[in-house]
Amino acid sequence: MPKDSESPIDRLWLEYSLVFKNFDDHTLARWMAQTLGQLEGSAWRMSHPLLGAYRLAAQLAHDRQIWLKRLATAPSAYPESPCCRAPMLALLTRDVVESGLICQHCTGTAVAFEDIPDALQSELRKWAEEYAPVHAVSHWDERERKNVRDFEDACENAALHAEKLLSRAGAELAPKLLEYYPAIVWEDQDECLEVRPEDIEL
Repeated sequence: MPKDSESPIDRLWLEYSLVFKNFDDHTLARWMAQTLGQLEGSAWRMSHPLLGAYRLAAQLAHDRQIWLKRLATAPSAYPESPCCRAPMLALLTRDVVESGLICQHCTGTAVAFEDIPDALQSELRKWAEEYAPVHAVSHWDERERKNVRDFEDACENAALHAEKLLSRAGAELAPKLLEYYPAIVWEDQDECLEVRPEDIEL
């Protein structure tokens, strides 16, 4: 993508990523392995600064195929992701039924929905099905907008509902996933509804 077409936030994250570009492969591998150890055993907000840094490193590591080179040993609790063979660090999003749990290294599907333990599938499906029409408000077409008295008010109500659903994901669903996975990341924002991480209270 040409630099001129990048948004200010994209350029800022590109600047943040430079520190990892200066790491040699061994240093990057060791940093990631150590950080995975720090992440183990907890459910993490996607917006957490440590997760943001790890994602930047993970993208670069994926491009360099760091995990395939076996330059460092990941903590033993992390199984290998089937999508890219990196240690499994998965993201829970509102699209979990369609996309499963998303790999933080390659952004592919780390765990397909049907492979999530049965004990959690129905609860995750129910949550995602409740979230879908809430999120859809931000994408209503002209005809759908005309069916409500005040579209701005509808968006505000949808945002408030999304905040509650995302809070439930962090407080209830993500901790249950920890029974099966070494660490889990959960989405704590909805850009389409202008729900920011600071709006989500646990």
